Amino acid sequence: MRRPFSQMDVFTSVPYMGNPLAVVSEAEGLTTDEMQRFASWTNLSEATFLLEPTSGEADYRLRIFTPDWELPFAGHPTLGTCKVWLDHGGVPRRRGLIVQECGSGLVTIRLSGSRLAFAAPALVRSGPVAAEHLAAACAILGIDAGTSVVDANWVDNGPGWMAVLLGSAEEVLSLRPEAAAAHGLFIGAVGPHPPGAATDYEVRAFFPLRGTLVEDPVTGSFNASLGQWLTAAGHATAPYVASQGAALGRDGRIYVERDADGTIWVGGDTVTCVQGTVDI
Repeated sequence: MRRPFSQMDVFTSVPYMGNPLAVVSEAEGLTTDEMQRFASWTNLSEATFLLEPTSGEADYRLRIFTPDWELPFAGHPTLGTCKVWLDHGGVPRRRGLIVQECGSGLVTIRLSGSRLAFAAPALVRSGPVAAEHLAAACAILGIDAGTSVVDANWVDNGPGWMAVLLGSAEEVLSLRPEAAAAHGLFIGAVGPHPPGAATDYEVRAFFPLRGTLVEDPVTGSFNASLGQWLTAAGHATAPYVASQGAALGRDGRIYVERDADGTIWVGGDTVTCVQGTVDI
């Protein structure tokens, strides 16, 4: 059966400089195996499938797949899929606010001008990183915990993220992780840019895939949990702008805001690169 298909580029206003995403609309009737097989075939970090909501509070439902497994939540698939839903005529129940249903529950997305932003989901794990886990992460990143790490924290909102704060953006960009040393850890590194730079922080994120360590071009879920930790710990004040993807030749931009009630919003631009149909 032919279904509408879009390939989006997220966290960028310039095509092919962000994080790509495959979106299949009108995905009712597809089995989990069919979704997983298609996601594996695309060979992108994630593919999503737009479905009718089962919650009366949601505007739409989506399922998110990596090439190997299904995710309960992910950031750039949330923004990219919401853009597709709106472009295909979706009308939110509340003006300017869209409610997405996914594996982790309901996620609120707001539209400010042409930019979408999602409310950061609650962390399922937080707190200091034990010495042995930090040592394992630093071994993967190729740094010394005693001299390079300013702070570290669990910032897990689903995938299992650990955040490592370094002293500068230059140190983050200088990381040369050992690809064969994944150890099942999802590790993100962040460091501040000097005053006057185009962005406030540089971010990189690494995760295991098929036995090796992979770098994600731009990572919404990590930036969401990172924003929660950095602002709560006093390492950052919001709003701020983070850049990610330079090490991969990309130029992603993540816009982080904090409401008076403490809610962190993670925003970014989204552009459509490919449109058509797929036969699944």
